[in-house]
Amino acid sequence: MYNKKIPVYLNCGFRIALEVMGGKWKPYIIYELLEGPRRPSELKRALPEASERVLAQQLSELTEYGVVEKQVIDPVCKHSEYSLTDLGRTLIPIIEQMRAWGNDFRPTLQQILQKKGE
Repeated sequence: MYNKKIPVYLNCGFRIALEVMGGKWKPYIIYELLEGPRRPSELKRALPEASERVLAQQLSELTEYGVVEKQVIDPVCKHSEYSLTDLGRTLIPIIEQMRAWGNDFRPTLQQILQKKGE
C-alpha cells in the first residue's frame, strides 16, 4: 500500500471514515460495486477519467481496509474480480446519501457554474 506522508488520526471517527472512503475514486469504486463483482477492466471502463494506476492503488487500499475483496479467478491470465465485503456493504447508505445530496445540489451547482461563465 502507498505510504502516506500524514499518519492516520485514530481519535476522530470522521477522519477514519475519510481515510477509508476518501480519495477521488473510492466512492465511485464502491458505487460501481453495488451492483455486483467487477473486473478491473470493467471499473476502468466505468471510470475512464481515472488512471489504471490510481484505480489499482485505491482498490488496494479498499481491500486492505476490508471494504472490498479481490477474488482471483484465473491466476494464469490474471483474471480477478472485486466485490464489496459485508463491511463494504455498510457503506451503501452513505454512498446513496452522497448521491442523493449531489442530485439535490445539482441545480445550485449549475447556477454557480453559469455565474462563473463555465
